[in-house]
Amino acid sequence: MTSFQAREGFWREAIALHGSVTFQVMPSIVYCGIFASAACILTWYLEDLWGLSVSIDISPFAFAGVVLGLLLVIRLNAGYDRWWEARILWGGIVNQTRNLVISALAYGPSDTVWRDRIVRWTAVFPHAVRSSLRHEVSSDEASKLIGQHDAALLMAAEHMPSFVALQIAELLVEAKDRFEMDRFAFLQIDKERALLIDHLGGCERILATPLPRIYSITIRRFILLFILMLPIALFHQLDAGWLTPIITMLLAYPLLALDQIGVELENPFSKSNLSHLPLDEISEGIEVHLLGLLTTIPRDDSANKISD
Repeated sequence: MTSFQAREGFWREAIALHGSVTFQVMPSIVYCGIFASAACILTWYLEDLWGLSVSIDISPFAFAGVVLGLLLVIRLNAGYDRWWEARILWGGIVNQTRNLVISALAYGPSDTVWRDRIVRWTAVFPHAVRSSLRHEVSSDEASKLIGQHDAALLMAAEHMPSFVALQIAELLVEAKDRFEMDRFAFLQIDKERALLIDHLGGCERILATPLPRIYSITIRRFILLFILMLPIALFHQLDAGWLTPIITMLLAYPLLALDQIGVELENPFSKSNLSHLPLDEISEGIEVHLLGLLTTIPRDDSANKISD
């Protein structure tokens, strides 16, 4: 699992292209410059040849820019809330898988095969959740952990995380019925298993409930109107008319970039989005930690007995 890394220096991050939305918004910025150039040529043509006065007062644009900025910040915050909630839910998956395995190894049977299976099936769960959220077929991780036969059954399941949770539940029932695991321990460990499904449900809710489209349409329409009218207002404010397209592009960049950042944060699970959650690293970290517990938590038959 990746750990926190210190931020790079100001200048290095200020001019960084990797991880930014510059490439995504650059075509739109170029289109804004082209339109601004056409608007300037048309304005000059109408005024110079036809004597028509084409001008817009620049002062309302200051107020419009503030309002538009507030709307973009609200949308950005809404997207970040989704990203942060998804990270909290995956933090819950990390904690619950550890709690489940630690409790199962500490209070469950000493049978080596059972202990190995409960750990491996639990380690498969985050991989199955990641694949489900990304609409991918589980890859080699499942085969490595539970074998090709069980991995084939998993990938054929209608809902892979639920299939894994069912296998864990059946292993817990086996521990209670066959190995006589304490009933209180059984209920507590099964509660940890059920919480995994709760965290999964939260992630699926985020995935299935995007931000209202009407909100995105309205904000982008405001941005478009602002950018379309801005060159006409700037044309008479600048001594050099050729600066109008450049200034229009410079003003369009933060507006379009903030809008795109909101889009990028809306789905925190997709690998195609910038700053998506590192689900591969998180899943691999859970797997390593859980498999390590097989050797760090010894078990003997006396642990199952209650002293008189």
